[in-house]
Amino acid sequence: MTEHDDMMQPALEAGADGVSEMLPASSAAERVRELTAALRAEIKKVVFGQDETLDQMIAALLAGGHVLLEGKPGLGKTHMVLALANTFGGDFGRLQFTPDMMPSDITGFTLFDMKTQTFQTRKGPVFTNLLLADEINRAPAKTQAALLEVMQEEQVTIDGHSLPVTPPFMVFATQNPIEQEGTYPLPEAQLDRFLMKVVVDYPSMAEELQVVAGATSGPGATGLDPRRVSRLCDPTTIIEAQGLTAMIKVVPEVIDYALRLTRHTREAHGLSLGAGTRGAISLVQVAKAYAIMAGRDYVMPDDIKRASLPVFRHRVQVAPEVAISGQNVDELLSVALASVEAPRV
Repeated sequence: MTEHDDMMQPALEAGADGVSEMLPASSAAERVRELTAALRAEIKKVVFGQDETLDQMIAALLAGGHVLLEGKPGLGKTHMVLALANTFGGDFGRLQFTPDMMPSDITGFTLFDMKTQTFQTRKGPVFTNLLLADEINRAPAKTQAALLEVMQEEQVTIDGHSLPVTPPFMVFATQNPIEQEGTYPLPEAQLDRFLMKVVVDYPSMAEELQVVAGATSGPGATGLDPRRVSRLCDPTTIIEAQGLTAMIKVVPEVIDYALRLTRHTREAHGLSLGAGTRGAISLVQVAKAYAIMAGRDYVMPDDIKRASLPVFRHRVQVAPEVAISGQNVDELLSVALASVEAPRV
């Protein structure tokens, strides 16, 4: 057990329901804040810049949701996911999606064993804590849909038998926005299963200098190997932190604000499709994670504002006539959401 495991242990005094004798929320929130700060600092040993991206990934981990990472090639999307997985020592699985991939390549299959004259279940790579689905939009819709059940229900059905995955379970899926040939758009039902869509952009000049210098300090440009990060906690600690995050207080006025933002996306100028109820739920979940990362036991309207773009950008669609003008979804959402008045709490 590490120092950070010890730090989290007092947060839960095991009662009959596991959380009935929780310490005061402010104390628990401060412990989670310290843990997330340590995770961030450890990852930044091999990742320069991308501060908001890292915060969004850690927030998704606390909220227990899945993340769609979008960015141009070579910006370190896979690198960041590998570094995060190494910090909590969870099982890590990776799938390179290709046009010829089959659903059984993800979930697993049953095979008849001639020796025992029985069917044996061979579990697929989805049975892990953190699954990296690389270039998910290169696989056809039938294969993409194989992830739907496990993302929503945290279980996999193989030949009629439902098998649970081990918590904590997260999917980090990457896609490249500029490669159109040989790609398949993600169906709306699967997009909605992602808690957030995180856009990875180019680093600043100073940050890029650090990346190039650090990466070339080792043979084969391995100077920033994500395996260099230290394990700070175990999956049990993450599960406890997720439980504490779920219990962060949200006053009715803030929930009302989240719902008004969600409903406004359905009527905003330039958007042909707005976010559904799952969008409002996700907005509050991510806001709770931001609150506890700041050491607070309550959600502020600013937490909701900060979460709105990554939560909504993949749940809305730009109207065709507006898309022609070159406006992107983030610009339209920023203007639309700014017109919704925040509560004074």
